Amino acid sequence: MKTKNKMLAPVCGFGLLMAGQLAMAEGNEPVKLGLMLPYTGTYTALGEAITNGLKLAIEQNSGQLGGREVEYVQLDSEANPSKAPQNMSRLVNSDEVDFVIGPVHSGVAMGMLRVAKQTSAITIIPNAGLGAATNELCMPNVFRTSHNMWQDSYPMGKVAYDRGHREMVTITWDYAGGKEDLAAFEEAFTEAGGEIIEQILVPFPSTEFQSYMTQIASLNPDAVYTFFAGGGGVSFVRDYAAAGLKENIPLLGSGFMTEGNLAAIGDAGEGVLTTLHYAETLESEENQNFVAAYQEAYGEMPDAYAVHGYDTGAMLIQALDVVEGDTSDRDALIAALAAVELQSPRGPLRFSESHHPIQNIYLREIRDGRHEVLSVAHELLESPDADCQM
Repeated sequence: MKTKNKMLAPVCGFGLLMAGQLAMAEGNEPVKLGLMLPYTGTYTALGEAITNGLKLAIEQNSGQLGGREVEYVQLDSEANPSKAPQNMSRLVNSDEVDFVIGPVHSGVAMGMLRVAKQTSAITIIPNAGLGAATNELCMPNVFRTSHNMWQDSYPMGKVAYDRGHREMVTITWDYAGGKEDLAAFEEAFTEAGGEIIEQILVPFPSTEFQSYMTQIASLNPDAVYTFFAGGGGVSFVRDYAAAGLKENIPLLGSGFMTEGNLAAIGDAGEGVLTTLHYAETLESEENQNFVAAYQEAYGEMPDAYAVHGYDTGAMLIQALDVVEGDTSDRDALIAALAAVELQSPRGPLRFSESHHPIQNIYLREIRDGRHEVLSVAHELLESPDADCQM
């Protein structure tokens, strides 16, 4: 027995030495961040804003994570769901990134999640609102720094009822994300005692809304709630105002109807109410500092997408400090990420057991081309995610 112990001791010592050398080698290597975001096409601005916010946060930390330099591997997702598994596999298996950050599109998220499950790659979703990502498809290695459709829309249901609206029309594109958003609004509105007298589904991705304005006018509801985003949001708000509906039938919507679209919407947006987890006019010190730094770095106002990127960076900074830059122990790294708590530009932020942000949702009104915060529509709202089993 003594002989065996004597023989094992040098072997164990050699093993410890090798482990130490590997850790030192890793410490000299950069942390590799794989960015799977749209850099061309309809969603280019979203990908760029997320990337800008992420890099700003890390630059403010001396350009390091856990004492290690950072290498960015940027891959254009093209917001194309069919390419998602291949692109994700390339980042994980060929580029050997330590983290994958993406996407902005729920269809792309579905393809990414399949590879995340197969490879256990640590994945941080900075925008896609797909509820399943942190619900029935949740997994320990997947986090979200943005929202799901339910979280930003549910609070508006009570807001609408409290403002005296009893009969409402809802309208969105006929696709999963839009219907998920409307369902969240309807859940809260009907719980309060309101009634949805008509749900209008527009073929996706049509932005021809004029005929629906006639239909809304004939229904004459107390108000309209809508989910459209990007160019669809711009067109709908403009058409609604041009039809003369806004003066008599208030327009309420998801914050993503107007987020990043204020300049394009112009005066047509004045008075429109939305709910979202961020507004550029929040008066906290954290937000004012963030806005000033972002404007100095990029010459433009940040939006929620930039905040998602910034908070992804802040999350990585905090977690990598806890593990002292060691990305080899996945369990310790995932535990550190799950324990992150931030004082974000959007307000206090922590993560639920499903790895979804617990955050404030704000009621915003467009005034003079800005999102002015009227109130906190729901403080530290947690997504139910009842089907998450981890």
